[in-house]
Amino acid sequence: KLAAEFPSEDIFLITASPVIKAVTNFKQVSKTLEEFDVEEQPSSLLEKRYPNIRVIQSGVKRLKSDEHKIYTEDGKEYIYEKLCLCAGAKPKLIVEGNPYVLGIRDTDSAQAFQKNLAQAERIVVVGNGGIALELVYEIQGCEVIWAIKDKAIGNTFFDAGAAEFLIPKLTAESRETPIECKRTKYTVEESEEKGRPTAASDKLGSALGPDWHEGLHLKGTKEFSHKVHIEMLCEVKKIHLQQEFIQLQQSSLTFPNGQKNVEPDEVLWPVYVELTNGKIYGCNFIVSATGVVPNVEPFLDGNNFAVGEDGGLKVDKHMHTSLPDVYAAGDICTAVWEPSPVWHQMRLWTQARQMGWYAAKCMAADALGESIDMDFSFELFAHITKFFNYKVVVLGKYNAQGLGSDHELMLRCTKGHEYVKVVMQNGRMMGAVLIGETDLEETFENLILNQMDLSAYGEDLLNPDIDIEDYFD
Repeated sequence: KLAAEFPSEDIFLITASPVIKAVTNFKQVSKTLEEFDVEEQPSSLLEKRYPNIRVIQSGVKRLKSDEHKIYTEDGKEYIYEKLCLCAGAKPKLIVEGNPYVLGIRDTDSAQAFQKNLAQAERIVVVGNGGIALELVYEIQGCEVIWAIKDKAIGNTFFDAGAAEFLIPKLTAESRETPIECKRTKYTVEESEEKGRPTAASDKLGSALGPDWHEGLHLKGTKEFSHKVHIEMLCEVKKIHLQQEFIQLQQSSLTFPNGQKNVEPDEVLWPVYVELTNGKIYGCNFIVSATGVVPNVEPFLDGNNFAVGEDGGLKVDKHMHTSLPDVYAAGDICTAVWEPSPVWHQMRLWTQARQMGWYAAKCMAADALGESIDMDFSFELFAHITKFFNYKVVVLGKYNAQGLGSDHELMLRCTKGHEYVKVVMQNGRMMGAVLIGETDLEETFENLILNQMDLSAYGEDLLNPDIDIEDYFD
Protein backbone atom coordinates (compact mmCIF):
# COMPACT_ATOMS: atom_id res chain seq x y z
CA LYS A 1 0.00 0.00 0.00
CA LEU A 2 2.83 2.39 0.83
CA ALA A 3 4.65 1.57 -2.39
CA ALA A 4 1.53 2.44 -4.35
CA GLU A 5 0.92 5.64 -2.38
CA PHE A 6 4.55 6.84 -2.73
CA PRO A 7 5.93 5.45 -6.00
CA SER A 8 8.99 7.71 -5.90
CA GLU A 9 9.97 7.15 -2.25
CA ASP A 10 12.22 4.36 -0.95
CA ILE A 11 10.30 1.87 1.14
CA PHE A 12 12.27 -0.56 3.28
CA LEU A 13 10.80 -3.76 4.64
CA ILE A 14 13.04 -5.05 7.43
CA THR A 15 12.24 -8.65 8.26
CA ALA A 16 14.02 -11.47 10.08
CA SER A 17 12.32 -14.01 7.84
CA PRO A 18 13.62 -15.03 4.40
CA VAL A 19 10.06 -15.27 3.08
CA ILE A 20 7.21 -12.80 3.15
CA LYS A 21 3.56 -13.53 3.71
CA ALA A 22 1.39 -12.55 0.78
CA VAL A 23 -2.38 -12.37 0.69
CA THR A 24 -3.69 -14.37 -2.26
CA ASN A 25 -7.13 -15.38 -3.60
CA PHE A 26 -8.66 -12.35 -1.90
CA LYS A 27 -12.44 -12.35 -1.99
CA GLN A 28 -14.75 -9.69 -0.57
CA VAL A 29 -17.60 -11.87 0.71
CA SER A 30 -19.74 -8.96 1.89
CA LYS A 31 -19.25 -5.38 3.05
CA THR A 32 -17.01 -6.33 5.96
CA LEU A 33 -16.34 -10.07 5.50
CA GLU A 34 -13.32 -11.09 3.49
CA GLU A 35 -11.75 -14.41 2.66
CA PHE A 36 -8.17 -14.93 1.56
CA ASP A 37 -5.29 -17.32 1.70
CA VAL A 38 -1.93 -16.47 3.18
CA GLU A 39 0.99 -17.65 1.16
CA GLU A 40 4.72 -17.62 1.73
CA GLN A 41 6.62 -16.06 -1.16
CA PRO A 42 10.26 -15.19 -1.71
CA SER A 43 10.80 -11.49 -1.00
CA SER A 44 12.18 -10.99 -4.52
CA LEU A 45 8.60 -11.23 -5.83
CA LEU A 46 7.63 -8.14 -3.83
CA GLU A 47 10.69 -6.23 -5.06
CA LYS A 48 9.88 -7.18 -8.65
CA ARG A 49 6.32 -5.95 -8.35
CA TYR A 50 7.28 -2.65 -6.70
CA PRO A 51 10.68 -1.32 -7.75
CA ASN A 52 10.73 1.18 -4.85
CA ILE A 53 10.57 -1.56 -2.18
CA ARG A 54 13.76 -2.97 -0.72
CA VAL A 55 13.56 -6.03 1.51
CA ILE A 56 16.27 -6.15 4.14
CA GLN A 57 16.62 -9.56 5.70
CA SER A 58 17.80 -9.01 9.24
CA GLY A 59 16.33 -8.87 12.73
CA VAL A 60 15.99 -5.50 14.43
CA LYS A 61 18.42 -4.93 17.27
CA ARG A 62 17.04 -1.63 18.53
CA LEU A 63 15.07 1.45 17.69
CA LYS A 64 16.31 4.95 18.54
CA SER A 65 13.13 6.91 17.97
CA ASP A 66 14.59 10.29 18.96
CA GLU A 67 17.16 9.89 16.16
CA HIS A 68 14.67 8.26 13.74
CA LYS A 69 17.02 5.28 13.39
CA ILE A 70 16.65 1.51 13.27
CA TYR A 71 19.67 -0.68 14.05
CA THR A 72 19.61 -4.19 12.58
CA GLU A 73 21.33 -7.30 13.89
CA ASP A 74 23.70 -7.40 10.93
CA GLY A 75 25.28 -4.18 12.22
CA LYS A 76 23.65 -1.68 9.86
CA GLU A 77 21.54 1.37 10.63
CA TYR A 78 18.65 2.89 8.69
CA ILE A 79 17.19 6.36 8.98
CA TYR A 80 13.44 6.66 8.52
CA GLU A 81 10.98 9.49 7.97
CA LYS A 82 8.06 7.37 9.04
CA LEU A 83 8.14 3.92 10.60
CA CYS A 84 5.45 1.28 11.03
CA LEU A 85 6.08 -1.57 13.46
CA CYS A 86 4.41 -4.80 12.34
CA ALA A 87 6.41 -7.38 14.29
CA GLY A 88 3.35 -9.43 15.21
CA ALA A 89 3.20 -11.57 18.33
CA LYS A 90 4.94 -14.63 19.70
CA PRO A 91 3.43 -17.72 21.29
CA LYS A 92 2.68 -17.41 24.99
CA LEU A 93 4.35 -20.61 26.21
CA ILE A 94 3.15 -22.25 29.43
CA VAL A 95 6.81 -22.68 30.34
CA GLU A 96 9.93 -21.31 28.68
CA GLY A 97 12.94 -23.40 27.75
CA ASN A 98 11.47 -26.88 28.20
CA PRO A 99 12.39 -29.11 25.21
CA TYR A 100 9.11 -31.04 25.57
CA VAL A 101 6.92 -27.93 25.29
CA LEU A 102 6.24 -26.73 21.75
CA GLY A 103 4.57 -23.44 20.94
CA ILE A 104 2.76 -23.22 17.63
CA ARG A 105 2.35 -19.92 15.85
CA ASP A 106 4.30 -20.07 12.62
CA THR A 107 5.15 -22.44 9.79
CA ASP A 108 8.52 -23.16 11.35
CA SER A 109 7.06 -24.39 14.63
CA ALA A 110 4.36 -26.33 12.76
CA GLN A 111 7.10 -28.28 10.98
CA ALA A 112 8.92 -28.99 14.24
CA PHE A 113 5.62 -30.19 15.63
CA GLN A 114 5.10 -32.53 12.71
CA LYS A 115 8.57 -34.06 13.15
CA ASN A 116 7.85 -34.77 16.80
CA LEU A 117 4.37 -36.08 16.13
CA ALA A 118 5.68 -38.79 13.82
CA GLN A 119 7.18 -40.54 16.86
CA ALA A 120 4.41 -39.67 19.31
CA GLU A 121 1.88 -41.98 20.94
CA ARG A 122 0.28 -39.42 23.20
CA ILE A 123 0.40 -35.64 23.38
CA VAL A 124 -1.15 -33.06 25.66
CA VAL A 125 -2.61 -29.94 24.02
CA VAL A 126 -3.09 -26.90 26.24
CA GLY A 127 -5.20 -23.98 25.07
CA ASN A 128 -8.64 -23.29 23.72
CA GLY A 129 -8.33 -20.90 20.78
CA GLY A 130 -8.40 -21.40 17.03
CA ILE A 131 -5.04 -23.17 16.72
CA ALA A 132 -5.83 -25.68 19.51
CA LEU A 133 -9.21 -26.45 17.92
CA GLU A 134 -7.75 -27.07 14.49
CA LEU A 135 -4.90 -29.10 15.87
CA VAL A 136 -7.02 -31.45 17.92
CA TYR A 137 -9.34 -31.99 14.98
CA GLU A 138 -6.56 -32.76 12.51
CA ILE A 139 -4.34 -35.07 14.57
CA GLN A 140 -4.75 -38.77 13.85
CA GLY A 141 -3.16 -41.93 15.20
CA CYS A 142 -2.12 -40.34 18.46
CA GLU A 143 -3.86 -40.04 21.82
CA VAL A 144 -4.67 -36.42 22.60
CA ILE A 145 -5.33 -35.12 26.09
CA TRP A 146 -6.78 -31.64 25.61
CA ALA A 147 -6.63 -29.39 28.68
CA ILE A 148 -8.84 -26.30 28.59
CA LYS A 149 -9.54 -23.74 31.27
CA ASP A 150 -13.13 -23.16 30.16
CA LYS A 151 -16.14 -25.42 30.38
CA ALA A 152 -16.53 -25.57 26.60
CA ILE A 153 -14.17 -25.96 23.67
CA GLY A 154 -13.17 -23.04 21.44
CA ASN A 155 -14.11 -20.32 23.89
CA THR A 156 -12.55 -17.55 21.80
CA PHE A 157 -15.05 -18.17 19.03
CA PHE A 158 -17.85 -20.18 20.54
CA ASP A 159 -20.14 -20.58 23.48
CA ALA A 160 -21.05 -23.93 25.05
CA GLY A 161 -23.88 -24.47 22.55
CA ALA A 162 -21.64 -24.19 19.53
CA ALA A 163 -19.10 -26.43 21.26
CA GLU A 164 -21.76 -29.11 21.78
CA PHE A 165 -22.65 -28.81 18.11
CA LEU A 166 -19.03 -29.40 17.10
CA ILE A 167 -18.03 -32.15 19.54
CA PRO A 168 -19.58 -35.07 17.55
CA LYS A 169 -17.24 -34.10 14.68
CA LEU A 170 -14.30 -34.45 17.04
CA THR A 171 -15.04 -38.03 18.01
CA ALA A 172 -16.26 -39.24 14.59
CA GLU A 173 -14.07 -42.08 13.36
CA SER A 174 -14.24 -41.46 9.62
CA ARG A 175 -13.07 -38.23 8.08
CA GLU A 176 -13.90 -36.39 4.92
CA THR A 177 -10.78 -36.21 2.80
CA PRO A 178 -9.22 -32.79 3.28
CA ILE A 179 -9.37 -30.38 0.37
CA GLU A 180 -6.10 -30.14 -1.54
CA CYS A 181 -3.84 -27.48 -0.12
CA LYS A 182 -3.39 -24.51 -2.45
CA ARG A 183 -0.55 -22.94 -0.56
CA THR A 184 2.95 -23.08 -1.94
CA LYS A 185 5.63 -23.56 0.62
CA TYR A 186 9.12 -22.13 0.43
CA THR A 187 11.51 -23.84 2.76
CA VAL A 188 14.63 -22.18 3.98
CA GLU A 189 17.57 -24.19 2.66
CA GLU A 190 20.09 -23.24 5.28
CA SER A 191 18.09 -24.15 8.38
CA GLU A 192 17.16 -27.51 6.85
CA GLU A 193 20.82 -28.56 6.74
CA LYS A 194 21.34 -28.00 10.43
CA GLY A 195 18.38 -30.30 10.92
CA ARG A 196 16.94 -28.45 13.89
CA PRO A 197 14.57 -30.94 15.55
CA THR A 198 12.58 -28.18 17.22
CA ALA A 199 11.86 -24.63 16.23
CA ALA A 200 14.17 -22.37 18.18
CA SER A 201 11.78 -20.02 19.89
CA ASP A 202 14.08 -17.01 19.60
CA LYS A 203 13.95 -17.23 15.81
CA LEU A 204 10.41 -16.06 15.24
CA GLY A 205 8.97 -17.22 11.96
CA SER A 206 6.02 -15.49 10.40
CA ALA A 207 2.58 -16.33 11.76
CA LEU A 208 0.52 -19.14 10.33
CA GLY A 209 -2.17 -18.50 7.79
CA PRO A 210 -5.74 -19.66 8.38
CA ASP A 211 -5.29 -23.06 6.69
CA TRP A 212 -1.82 -23.77 8.03
CA HIS A 213 -2.35 -27.42 8.88
CA GLU A 214 -3.33 -28.41 5.33
CA GLY A 215 -0.53 -30.21 3.57
CA LEU A 216 1.09 -31.10 6.89
CA HIS A 217 0.98 -34.79 7.61
CA LEU A 218 -0.43 -34.83 11.11
CA LYS A 219 -0.31 -38.48 12.06
CA GLY A 220 1.18 -40.14 15.11
CA THR A 221 2.32 -43.74 15.52
CA LYS A 222 -0.93 -45.45 16.50
CA GLU A 223 -3.25 -47.15 14.03
CA PHE A 224 -6.59 -45.70 15.15
CA SER A 225 -7.76 -42.47 13.61
CA HIS A 226 -8.98 -40.33 16.43
CA LYS A 227 -8.71 -40.35 20.21
CA VAL A 228 -9.34 -37.15 22.10
CA HIS A 229 -10.02 -36.75 25.80
CA ILE A 230 -10.95 -33.28 27.04
CA GLU A 231 -10.07 -32.18 30.56
CA MET A 232 -12.19 -29.09 31.22
CA LEU A 233 -11.92 -26.27 33.74
CA CYS A 234 -8.27 -26.92 34.46
CA GLU A 235 -4.86 -25.49 33.76
CA VAL A 236 -1.34 -26.86 33.88
CA LYS A 237 -0.07 -26.78 37.45
CA LYS A 238 3.35 -28.28 36.87
CA ILE A 239 5.40 -30.08 34.25
CA HIS A 240 7.65 -32.92 35.46
CA LEU A 241 10.45 -34.48 33.47
CA GLN A 242 10.68 -38.29 33.71
CA GLN A 243 13.33 -38.32 36.47
CA GLU A 244 11.44 -35.80 38.63
CA PHE A 245 8.26 -37.77 38.19
CA ILE A 246 9.86 -41.04 39.34
CA GLN A 247 11.10 -39.26 42.48
CA LEU A 248 7.58 -37.94 43.16
CA GLN A 249 6.41 -41.56 43.60
CA GLN A 250 2.96 -40.65 42.35
CA SER A 251 0.98 -42.46 39.70
CA SER A 252 -0.15 -41.07 36.38
CA LEU A 253 -3.28 -42.06 34.47
CA THR A 254 -3.84 -44.12 31.35
CA PHE A 255 -5.87 -42.65 28.51
CA PRO A 256 -9.50 -42.51 29.71
CA ASN A 257 -11.67 -44.75 27.55
CA GLY A 258 -15.00 -43.81 28.97
CA GLN A 259 -14.78 -46.22 31.93
CA LYS A 260 -15.39 -44.85 35.39
CA ASN A 261 -12.15 -46.00 36.96
CA VAL A 262 -9.07 -44.90 35.06
CA GLU A 263 -6.13 -47.24 35.65
CA PRO A 264 -2.72 -46.00 36.73
CA ASP A 265 -0.32 -45.93 33.80
CA GLU A 266 2.44 -48.55 33.63
CA VAL A 267 4.30 -46.84 30.78
CA LEU A 268 7.17 -44.44 31.45
CA TRP A 269 6.76 -41.20 29.48
CA PRO A 270 9.41 -38.56 28.66
CA VAL A 271 7.35 -35.82 30.34
CA TYR A 272 4.39 -35.54 32.71
CA VAL A 273 1.71 -32.88 33.03
CA GLU A 274 0.13 -32.23 36.40
CA LEU A 275 -3.21 -30.43 36.03
CA THR A 276 -4.90 -28.18 38.57
CA ASN A 277 -7.67 -30.80 38.91
CA GLY A 278 -5.10 -33.17 40.45
CA LYS A 279 -4.76 -35.52 37.47
CA ILE A 280 -1.35 -36.39 36.06
CA TYR A 281 -0.83 -37.62 32.50
CA GLY A 282 2.38 -38.78 30.88
CA CYS A 283 2.99 -37.91 27.24
CA ASN A 284 5.64 -37.57 24.51
CA PHE A 285 5.32 -33.81 24.39
CA ILE A 286 3.08 -30.87 25.17
CA VAL A 287 1.71 -28.37 22.69
CA SER A 288 1.24 -24.92 24.13
CA ALA A 289 -1.47 -23.24 22.06
CA THR A 290 -2.34 -20.69 24.70
CA GLY A 291 -2.45 -17.53 22.63
CA VAL A 292 0.15 -14.91 21.83
CA VAL A 293 1.90 -11.92 23.36
CA PRO A 294 2.78 -8.86 21.26
CA ASN A 295 6.38 -9.02 20.06
CA VAL A 296 7.57 -5.63 21.37
CA GLU A 297 10.94 -6.71 22.77
CA PRO A 298 13.50 -4.96 20.53
CA PHE A 299 11.56 -1.69 20.37
CA LEU A 300 10.92 -0.79 24.01
CA ASP A 301 14.47 -0.21 25.20
CA GLY A 302 15.19 3.53 25.44
CA ASN A 303 11.86 4.51 23.86
CA ASN A 304 8.95 5.82 25.83
CA PHE A 305 6.12 3.82 24.22
CA ALA A 306 2.67 3.78 25.80
CA VAL A 307 1.96 0.06 26.23
CA GLY A 308 -1.50 -1.52 26.64
CA GLU A 309 -2.51 -3.99 29.36
CA ASP A 310 -2.09 -6.86 26.89
CA GLY A 311 1.51 -5.79 26.21
CA GLY A 312 0.85 -4.22 22.80
CA LEU A 313 1.96 -0.77 21.64
CA LYS A 314 -1.01 1.57 22.07
CA VAL A 315 -2.24 3.09 18.81
CA ASP A 316 -4.80 5.86 18.26
CA LYS A 317 -7.40 5.92 15.50
CA HIS A 318 -4.73 6.83 12.95
CA MET A 319 -2.50 3.88 13.97
CA HIS A 320 -0.03 6.29 15.62
CA THR A 321 1.92 5.03 18.61
CA SER A 322 2.75 7.51 21.39
CA LEU A 323 6.03 8.39 19.61
CA PRO A 324 6.28 10.85 16.70
CA ASP A 325 6.41 9.28 13.20
CA VAL A 326 6.09 5.75 14.62
CA TYR A 327 2.99 3.73 13.72
CA ALA A 328 2.07 0.14 14.53
CA ALA A 329 -0.32 -2.38 13.01
CA GLY A 330 -1.42 -5.98 13.48
CA ASP A 331 -0.73 -8.22 16.46
CA ILE A 332 1.93 -5.94 17.95
CA CYS A 333 -0.50 -3.09 18.56
CA THR A 334 -3.34 -2.43 20.98
CA ALA A 335 -6.19 -0.30 19.66
CA VAL A 336 -7.04 2.39 22.20
CA TRP A 337 -9.43 4.47 20.16
CA GLU A 338 -13.12 4.52 21.14
CA PRO A 339 -14.30 1.50 19.12
CA SER A 340 -17.61 1.14 17.32
CA PRO A 341 -20.11 -0.65 19.61
CA VAL A 342 -19.88 -3.79 17.45
CA TRP A 343 -16.11 -3.94 16.81
CA HIS A 344 -13.33 -5.22 19.07
CA GLN A 345 -9.70 -6.04 18.47
CA MET A 346 -8.70 -9.67 18.09
CA ARG A 347 -5.30 -10.88 16.94
CA LEU A 348 -6.38 -12.46 13.66
CA TRP A 349 -5.13 -12.46 10.07
CA THR A 350 -8.09 -10.42 8.85
CA GLN A 351 -7.41 -7.58 11.27
CA ALA A 352 -3.67 -7.67 10.58
CA ARG A 353 -4.35 -7.15 6.88
CA GLN A 354 -6.90 -4.37 7.48
CA MET A 355 -4.69 -2.55 9.97
CA GLY A 356 -1.63 -2.75 7.71
CA TRP A 357 -3.54 -1.33 4.77
CA TYR A 358 -5.13 1.40 6.89
CA ALA A 359 -1.81 2.28 8.60
CA ALA A 360 -0.29 2.92 5.15
CA LYS A 361 -3.21 5.23 4.32
CA CYS A 362 -2.69 7.09 7.62
CA MET A 363 1.05 7.43 7.03
CA ALA A 364 0.33 8.84 3.57
CA ALA A 365 -2.31 11.26 4.86
CA ASP A 366 0.04 12.50 7.60
CA ALA A 367 2.90 12.96 5.17
CA LEU A 368 0.67 15.00 2.85
CA GLY A 369 -0.99 16.90 5.70
CA GLU A 370 -4.45 15.55 4.81
CA SER A 371 -7.16 14.35 7.15
CA ILE A 372 -8.51 10.80 6.95
CA ASP A 373 -11.61 8.98 8.16
CA MET A 374 -11.55 5.76 10.12
CA ASP A 375 -11.63 2.82 7.75
CA PHE A 376 -14.99 1.06 7.30
CA SER A 377 -13.51 -2.32 8.25
CA PHE A 378 -13.43 -1.11 11.89
CA GLU A 379 -17.21 -0.52 11.93
CA LEU A 380 -18.06 -4.17 12.51
CA PHE A 381 -16.06 -7.10 13.81
CA ALA A 382 -16.33 -9.73 11.07
CA HIS A 383 -14.33 -12.91 10.65
CA ILE A 384 -14.77 -15.94 8.46
CA THR A 385 -12.89 -19.18 9.02
CA LYS A 386 -13.24 -22.95 9.00
CA PHE A 387 -13.39 -25.29 11.97
CA PHE A 388 -13.89 -29.04 11.71
CA ASN A 389 -14.64 -28.54 8.01
CA TYR A 390 -17.60 -26.26 8.77
CA LYS A 391 -17.68 -22.71 7.49
CA VAL A 392 -17.72 -20.42 10.54
CA VAL A 393 -18.71 -16.74 10.47
CA VAL A 394 -18.52 -14.54 13.55
CA LEU A 395 -19.98 -11.03 13.52
CA GLY A 396 -20.02 -8.13 15.98
CA LYS A 397 -20.20 -8.95 19.69
CA TYR A 398 -20.75 -12.60 18.84
CA ASN A 399 -20.12 -13.76 22.42
CA ALA A 400 -21.88 -10.74 23.94
CA GLN A 401 -18.43 -9.27 24.74
CA GLY A 402 -18.86 -6.30 27.07
CA LEU A 403 -22.68 -6.29 26.87
CA GLY A 404 -23.20 -7.11 30.55
CA SER A 405 -26.20 -9.23 31.54
CA ASP A 406 -28.60 -7.04 29.61
CA HIS A 407 -28.81 -9.11 26.42
CA GLU A 408 -30.57 -12.19 25.10
CA LEU A 409 -29.54 -15.01 22.81
CA MET A 410 -31.57 -16.63 20.08
CA LEU A 411 -30.54 -20.03 18.73
CA ARG A 412 -31.31 -22.29 15.83
CA CYS A 413 -29.51 -25.56 15.50
CA THR A 414 -29.81 -28.52 13.14
CA LYS A 415 -27.56 -31.29 14.37
CA GLY A 416 -24.65 -31.98 12.02
CA HIS A 417 -25.86 -29.28 9.62
CA GLU A 418 -25.93 -25.75 11.01
CA TYR A 419 -25.76 -23.68 14.17
CA VAL A 420 -27.03 -20.11 14.26
CA LYS A 421 -26.78 -17.89 17.31
CA VAL A 422 -27.82 -14.25 17.49
CA VAL A 423 -27.01 -11.80 20.30
CA MET A 424 -29.78 -9.24 20.84
CA GLN A 425 -29.86 -6.14 23.03
CA ASN A 426 -32.86 -3.80 23.29
CA GLY A 427 -34.38 -5.34 20.18
CA ARG A 428 -31.25 -4.76 18.13
CA MET A 429 -28.87 -7.35 16.76
CA MET A 430 -25.40 -6.96 18.27
CA GLY A 431 -23.63 -10.11 17.11
CA ALA A 432 -23.96 -13.54 15.53
CA VAL A 433 -22.23 -16.91 15.16
CA LEU A 434 -23.00 -18.88 12.00
CA ILE A 435 -21.67 -22.42 11.61
CA GLY A 436 -22.36 -24.33 8.39
CA GLU A 437 -23.74 -23.07 5.08
CA THR A 438 -26.39 -20.75 6.51
CA ASP A 439 -26.29 -18.00 3.85
CA LEU A 440 -27.29 -15.53 6.54
CA GLU A 441 -24.04 -13.59 6.88
CA GLU A 442 -24.92 -10.65 4.62
CA THR A 443 -28.40 -10.17 6.05
CA PHE A 444 -27.11 -10.31 9.61
CA GLU A 445 -24.19 -8.02 8.80
CA ASN A 446 -26.68 -5.40 7.54
CA LEU A 447 -28.99 -5.83 10.54
CA ILE A 448 -26.06 -5.33 12.94
CA LEU A 449 -24.70 -2.35 10.99
CA ASN A 450 -27.99 -0.48 10.63
CA GLN A 451 -29.14 -1.31 14.20
CA MET A 452 -32.77 -1.67 13.10
CA ASP A 453 -35.27 -2.43 15.87
CA LEU A 454 -36.24 -6.06 15.41
CA SER A 455 -38.37 -6.57 18.52
CA ALA A 456 -41.51 -6.91 16.37
CA TYR A 457 -40.17 -10.10 14.76
CA GLY A 458 -39.40 -11.91 18.02
CA GLU A 459 -38.55 -15.58 17.56
CA ASP A 460 -39.47 -15.45 13.86
CA LEU A 461 -36.11 -13.85 13.17
CA LEU A 462 -34.59 -17.34 13.10
CA ASN A 463 -37.61 -19.25 11.82
CA PRO A 464 -36.22 -21.52 9.08
CA ASP A 465 -39.55 -21.37 7.20
CA ILE A 466 -39.26 -17.62 6.74
CA ASP A 467 -36.81 -16.44 4.11
CA ILE A 468 -35.27 -13.69 6.13
CA GLU A 469 -33.06 -12.42 3.29
CA ASP A 470 -36.05 -11.49 1.11
CA TYR A 471 -37.66 -9.92 4.14
CA PHE A 472 -34.89 -7.42 4.74
CA ASP A 473 -33.70 -7.02 1.18
